[in-house]
Amino acid sequence: MKQITNTIVMIRPVQFRLNEQTAVNNYYQEDTGIQQEDANTKAQQEFDTFVNALKDVGVDVIVINDDPGNDTPDSIFPNNWMSFHENGDVGLYPMFAVNRRRERRPEVLDTIEASGFEIKNIIDYTIAEEEDIFLEGTGSLVLDRVHRKAYCALSARANEELLIEFCEDFEYTPVIFVAYQTVDNKRLPIYHTNVMMGVGETFAIVCLDCVDDKKERKNLVNHLKNDNKEIITITEDQVNNFAGNMLQVAGSGDKRYLVMSSAAFKSLTKDQIHKIEKHCAILHSDLNTIETLGGGSARCMMAEVFLPRK
Repeated sequence: MKQITNTIVMIRPVQFRLNEQTAVNNYYQEDTGIQQEDANTKAQQEFDTFVNALKDVGVDVIVINDDPGNDTPDSIFPNNWMSFHENGDVGLYPMFAVNRRRERRPEVLDTIEASGFEIKNIIDYTIAEEEDIFLEGTGSLVLDRVHRKAYCALSARANEELLIEFCEDFEYTPVIFVAYQTVDNKRLPIYHTNVMMGVGETFAIVCLDCVDDKKERKNLVNHLKNDNKEIITITEDQVNNFAGNMLQVAGSGDKRYLVMSSAAFKSLTKDQIHKIEKHCAILHSDLNTIETLGGGSARCMMAEVFLPRK
């Protein structure tokens, strides 16, 4: 089993804007008043620069253009609706926002197969949308693929029963907690787990301050420690700068990179950077427009491919 991959799927946006349907519980989104056309142009520029930065270090990026006929402002975050696994399984996930459900396009999976990968089995949870039950892929699920653990912060977009079903189907152990952020002096659930934590091969980035329940926090720490992960803690302020939204990938020559936005990188202390660089190099790119309007960052933009090659 591998924890990281060299192959990433990314969806190039054509209708990017602030999605009013996700803003109801994604408190990281900000309406800047920018015109949609300008927002999309800037998002495309940030996207292309980011893709080139990944390719430059040897990451295999499969870029698929969004379909302009679908009006899918968040298509740039494909990891929420699909996940790919080493045994050839693909997970398809139920999405909270109605307009995000149109992101699930069969031709995306066709392109991945055409790129030389084998899809053996599709496990489809999307019928849960009919009951307003959601589990948004590797946004809701931070997977330790080697130790078979699914870290999940419960929220309106991460249902506990569906998480358990996923864990039974994919043979993972659930590690469950609620992560909070402060909004207007209230503690409200963070919408996606991957905003406040990420798991690499030998380390984990995590904001323990987001987990208010002491038992849940201790359980989370114990699982990471038992699997010999160095825990690199970040603050809630750093979470607001998307420092939790990072992904470790493999580049050329077996070199490892922790990928993040420039905002996330700038929020880190020298000590945190030193700790990360003991494990791998850091790669960052400016994603300001995408972060501000979309409320998601680098990790959300990358759907990892672990499928077997044909």
